[in-house]
Amino acid sequence: MKQYLKIALILFAICAVAAALLAVVNAVTAPQIAANALKETSAALMDISGGYDLGEKREGDGNVNYVITLVENKEIKGYVLELTSNGYGGPITLVASYKTDGELIGAKMMANSETPGLGKKSEESWYMAQFVGFGATAPIPTSKNDLADPSLVSGATVTFTGVSGALKNGSEYVKSLGGK
Repeated sequence: MKQYLKIALILFAICAVAAALLAVVNAVTAPQIAANALKETSAALMDISGGYDLGEKREGDGNVNYVITLVENKEIKGYVLELTSNGYGGPITLVASYKTDGELIGAKMMANSETPGLGKKSEESWYMAQFVGFGATAPIPTSKNDLADPSLVSGATVTFTGVSGALKNGSEYVKSLGGK
């Protein structure tokens, strides 16, 4: 019995040391990770802003996490939205910019757990470019058959549905805002 107690205490000590080391590593790396995430988000927002200045940020609702106005000469020209949806691998987060009439200016995938080689294609700029210009007079493509080349998203139907659904919902959300 004493031998089991001795082994249990040794294992407890090992676990306590490991937990303490992990806490120290986390305390040292957490600020840098947060700074990198902020830098990545800022770069993505500038990439999709369409040349407009970023204005006021406010909370969204539903699958819209936040809204940032796109401004030119103190006039609202559009909005940037952070959108969430579901893909094959779980939740996906993307940022998308729209003109006030709901036309998509640009979009970028921010976080996902999609399948490498299939759903991960959504991280590439050409993938999101398929949706640019849609949303105002022409609806956002929500079916592969609505695309110029459906084979580009072949094998990743759930990812496509998640991305296109989020972009469509974002367009409708922006239309409801108008120039407000």
